[in-house]
Amino acid sequence: MNSIKNIIDLLKLEPHPEGGYFKETYRSLGEINEDNLIEGYEGNRNYSTCIYFLLTSDNFSALHRIKQDEIWHFYDGSPILLHIISELGIHSKHVIGRDFNKGETPQFVVPGGYWFAAEVINKNDYSLVGCTVSPGFNFKDFELKTRKELISMFPDKEEIISKLTHQ
Repeated sequence: MNSIKNIIDLLKLEPHPEGGYFKETYRSLGEINEDNLIEGYEGNRNYSTCIYFLLTSDNFSALHRIKQDEIWHFYDGSPILLHIISELGIHSKHVIGRDFNKGETPQFVVPGGYWFAAEVINKNDYSLVGCTVSPGFNFKDFELKTRKELISMFPDKEEIISKLTHQ
């Protein structure tokens, strides 16, 4: 079994602003012109991007959102509990893993514009996933608000927001 440090070293992962570690593994050469994107995008976007994303039970992926749909692919370790808060403030939970008999799914799509966060289910473990975004990811499309800002948007979700934000 690989240690967390070994996985980080072998895959050349770096700390991610929302928590965990990542490495971009694919960025299409082709681009979509800004004129052909839906409203809200500034500049051109690659057709698609993909990353490795590693979380440990010592950290979590803080609530954030992007404009694009994001497809999560499970690779190794503990299942992940993915929390989503829709634009209407509806909180849902989804388990990404490979124990299909327990209702886990190896792939899940987070709709663009929804707030989402993830945590490792098993204690003293890690989760290695991949995330694919189309149109391709750009940090201009990434939004990470403070705990206070999110609670003001979704006051009835204070408990889960407090758990899944860093500040």
